[in-house]
Amino acid sequence: MGKGKIALGVVVGVVVIGAVSANAGDDEDKGGKDTSASSGQHSASGSGQGSAGKGGSAAKDKGKAPAFGGDGSYQVGKDIKPGTYRTADNSDGCYWERAKNASGEFEAILANDNVTGTSYVTVKASDKLFKTNGCEDWQTVEDKPSGTPRTQKIDGDAGMLRVGVDIAPGTYTSAGNKDAGCYWERAKNALHSLDSIAANDNAGGTAVVTVAASDAYFKTTGCADWTKSS
Repeated sequence: MGKGKIALGVVVGVVVIGAVSANAGDDEDKGGKDTSASSGQHSASGSGQGSAGKGGSAAKDKGKAPAFGGDGSYQVGKDIKPGTYRTADNSDGCYWERAKNASGEFEAILANDNVTGTSYVTVKASDKLFKTNGCEDWQTVEDKPSGTPRTQKIDGDAGMLRVGVDIAPGTYTSAGNKDAGCYWERAKNALHSLDSIAANDNAGGTAVVTVAASDAYFKTTGCADWTKSS
């Protein structure tokens, strides 16, 4: 499977309530299984500390040796260790994939995504292969969030933000969205299965969402900028 494939578990333009993932057994969520929605779009991922603009938090990665490069297939346990990784400052064309074997068949895919900006991915010890094409180098992510994120304007195309690092918990508003083109998602982890999703929506007009302190990540793509109201 090559770069640019459609991400698994995605129903384009539709939010599906009570979806059951074929990869549900692969998920390590918080607080058990959630009858939540499936993603309405590919998550174009970008992260930023401070104003949470694209690539803003990548500055803290500068000078840090990468865990592995952004092009190649890596055997888990041999080439790379299990854990959570982050890639930043990607333009269109970054593709990653968690796979249960090296057959290259569609059925081998556990999770995948097409990325713009920043993406976080958790590679499990039971995964066999991690593929990455057209991405910037991947950095190791600490288990526990650290730092004090600022709560100014959040870029509506920021993508995948880590709660407590890139975005603070609270209620955010995005106004002026057109044709339900704004997609947001509260995520319990970075495994990217349907069971990872706590809640999501394709929004038109004004979108309002409360990011909980217990959320691990918040995804936003195609939205007008978010402002924190409480």
